[in-house]
Amino acid sequence: MTLTADDRLIVALDVPNVVQGLDLAARIGDAVSFYKIGLGMLTGGGFALANELKQEQGKRIFLDMKLFDIGATVEAAVRGLAQYDLDFLTVHGDPQVVRAAAEGRRGHATQILAVTVLTSLDRADLDANLIKPGDLREITLERAARALEAGADGVIASPQEAALIRALPQAAGKLIVTPGVRPMGADAGDQKRIATPAQAIADGADHIVVGRPVWQAKDPRAAAAAIVAELADI
Repeated sequence: MTLTADDRLIVALDVPNVVQGLDLAARIGDAVSFYKIGLGMLTGGGFALANELKQEQGKRIFLDMKLFDIGATVEAAVRGLAQYDLDFLTVHGDPQVVRAAAEGRRGHATQILAVTVLTSLDRADLDANLIKPGDLREITLERAARALEAGADGVIASPQEAALIRALPQAAGKLIVTPGVRPMGADAGDQKRIATPAQAIADGADHIVVGRPVWQAKDPRAAAAAIVAELADI
């Protein structure tokens, strides 16, 4: 049966190597049009997988590298990655990093997404990392605003902050992409700030990222199709 994929759903291919990634994509088939490839597959052929899915299969690709370094290095790294015309690329949301990334992708279609506060972190983690005191949501909002002002095309944020970020003046016309999304009844895993797919989209997210609930399912295609169905009325 042919499905109409919904590119608001991004499935994270959090598998060890390109062979398993291609196998998983084949099992999911037409249920998904957008995939995320992250650091976990960097040494397992992640770039080759990204290009295969993009160039040969027509999928959209989110390259989740979370780049962070001095400006010149970030700019050079982004310039190299942007030549592949992948859809999304993440960097940390520090303004100087975002500005360098925006310069590096100049002339290419790749959109730069800034990481605000990782969805696996809570206030205790921020304390351990010597991040300034204050409410986690307020810090996330401030980081989002500064990253967007610095030239990011969008931000990565917990679905619990999506509505607040969408209300920022700086967020007009910008993307909000939310990891930490779990279908109803799914295990939260190592995520601490989560929401269901429909809730995240209703709260202002443009795209949701779902990993384990799809690729760990006995039938990944059916799991992805169920999420697409959940989003159909949103």
